[in-house]
Amino acid sequence: MMEDTLKMELNNKRTINAWAMFDWANSSYALVIAVAIFPIYFNNVLADEFTFLGITVTDSSLFSYSLSFAYLIVALILPLLSGIADYGGRKLSFMTFFTFLGGIACMLMFFFEQDKDLESHGNVYLGVTTFVLAVIGFAGGQVFYNAYLPLIATKDRFDQVSAKGFSYGYIGSVLLLVFNLVMIQKPEWFGIDPENGWLAPRISFLMVGVWWIGFAQITFFRMPKEEKAPWTNKIMRRGFEELKKVWEHLKSLQNLKRFLISFFFYSAGVQTVIYLASTFAVEELKFEAGDLIIVILILQIVAIFGAYLFAYVSKLKGNIFSLMSMLIIWIIICIAAYFVQGQLDFYIIAAFVGLVMGGVQSMSRSTYSKLIPKGTKETASYFSFFDVLEKLAIVMGTFSFGFIEQITGGMRNSILALTVYFLIGIIFLAMVTVEKTKQPT
Repeated sequence: MMEDTLKMELNNKRTINAWAMFDWANSSYALVIAVAIFPIYFNNVLADEFTFLGITVTDSSLFSYSLSFAYLIVALILPLLSGIADYGGRKLSFMTFFTFLGGIACMLMFFFEQDKDLESHGNVYLGVTTFVLAVIGFAGGQVFYNAYLPLIATKDRFDQVSAKGFSYGYIGSVLLLVFNLVMIQKPEWFGIDPENGWLAPRISFLMVGVWWIGFAQITFFRMPKEEKAPWTNKIMRRGFEELKKVWEHLKSLQNLKRFLISFFFYSAGVQTVIYLASTFAVEELKFEAGDLIIVILILQIVAIFGAYLFAYVSKLKGNIFSLMSMLIIWIIICIAAYFVQGQLDFYIIAAFVGLVMGGVQSMSRSTYSKLIPKGTKETASYFSFFDVLEKLAIVMGTFSFGFIEQITGGMRNSILALTVYFLIGIIFLAMVTVEKTKQPT
């Protein structure tokens, strides 16, 4: 009876929906700030080349460096914070902190305007700083959000619950993006002077912050409460000890270690495609801004279907089969992108990217949750390794993409080279076994 009651509490529908609302909240950053509007705004309001911190850089390279720096900071601080969160009962506290950090940073982007004095570039520092803080806020909160999955659902529901989170994120972010795009295209409908061309995008950054912080309150209200340890030197020491304990566990868990190696390599391919698909479309296929928005919307909408599709495939054939299928599709996508010529062909490829983008992210999170030893309390520390690996994979994938383009003279070669990451991921994934669980009917 106690076990049945526990399962009912774990699989509480309201709690799961509230958890998924965090994806609805913070995915507004992932789409509007990281992918769709802010990168275009950043490159348009700055000079093509200028001096930043004594170094001559281009606007696009500064954007890339800012992204890399932010993820490096996240990779350095999150393992320690995760250990503290597990010992001190502060997963919700840290998730709340990073949410407000990222949301307020997005609001402050409203003051990032076009430089009138191109010699001082004082405004550039505001743009870079707020962007870096927004990235840290998003990536930091995501770790503790993921860590709640094993705490709110039983193992047999990980796939479906993880898919629900991603689908909520895709739906919410698309709704806000569409509203912002209408405001940018038709500012007079909202009482905005069309002559002030950059005001509407700045308002959209402000809206992301309000949306992010506002909807996250639903999650914060419903998440399981933890018993907090007082802030002392002991909690810092125990934070390190929790992290060390998880590291020692990981070294002995061969199955989990193989999955993390696989995840690292195929994430390098997945994340690089997601971050640089727009650049590829502009440079190789001469896409305009309007065409790029169509690509982004295709990615997001199809990703909703993909998250649920591969959760269903997992239900029938298991997690490893589902992930393997997606990695094979990713390889086909990279090969097809190497030969693509027209915009219509790229739209079709984008649809397939969306299909496996939603599926591979959702299924990776749920598979990892299943591989964490049963009864583990240090879920935040375990997920910090998972998330840090993903951040480091982004650095490796994007750097290798740019390096191969530089030495070969073409992005198509870089796209083709990404197949190596997926192949390595498949090799290690083939050595992973996931315990079968009875699926809910």
